[in-house]
Amino acid sequence: MKFVPIPAGKFVMGSPPDESYRGSDENQYEVRISKPFYMQTTEVSQGQWKKVMGNNPSGFKDCGDDCPVESVSWEDAQKFISKLNQMEGTEKYRLPTEAEWEYACRAETKTPFFTGDCISTDQANYDGNYPAKNCPKGQYRGKTIKAGRVQPHAWGLYDMHGNVWEWVQDWYGDYPSNSVPDPKGPDEGQYRVLRGGSWNFNAWFLRSADRYWDYPDIRYFNNGFRVARDF
Repeated sequence: MKFVPIPAGKFVMGSPPDESYRGSDENQYEVRISKPFYMQTTEVSQGQWKKVMGNNPSGFKDCGDDCPVESVSWEDAQKFISKLNQMEGTEKYRLPTEAEWEYACRAETKTPFFTGDCISTDQANYDGNYPAKNCPKGQYRGKTIKAGRVQPHAWGLYDMHGNVWEWVQDWYGDYPSNSVPDPKGPDEGQYRVLRGGSWNFNAWFLRSADRYWDYPDIRYFNNGFRVARDF
């Protein structure tokens, strides 16, 4: 597993009122990430999952060890992280918070995607039949692809847009209305948050601000995760 450092800093989380396909739960507020952290450069791969857990739950096994593990629940991701921490004798591995994920995804950009107002299927794996507004169509691969097939963004992360949805730590809930340092989401809830869109979703679900959610025990063939690590 490879990680890159994500610097501390401030950003505006959520989307502006005029952003196309904006969700009603994306109200903007200023977030301060007070400490740097590490983010895995790719989504957890099938090979990495097998080394830690000894099995492979993925629906796209024929994609190979370098493709993201999928068909894992939020609870499965927590079991993987717990075992990884035990294997390395640490407590530093975890899921990123929703705020950390969006901060890392944006990499100081303010546009719908870190690529600008449009994102092509050369830049992300999604259903290219449904591009963002006023953007050209692309291909629809109909499956996951290997990590590193698309270019990383400015901070060195791959597939923050597309390939598989990524579980984050937070319960789903409304954003605060004022500036908050290191937000961690509600204390309890019914759903856990997923970010980033996936191979079989439209482009607008890939937006940096887009929020998705599901039950923490649900498994789908488009849900995976990546790991964060404390310094």
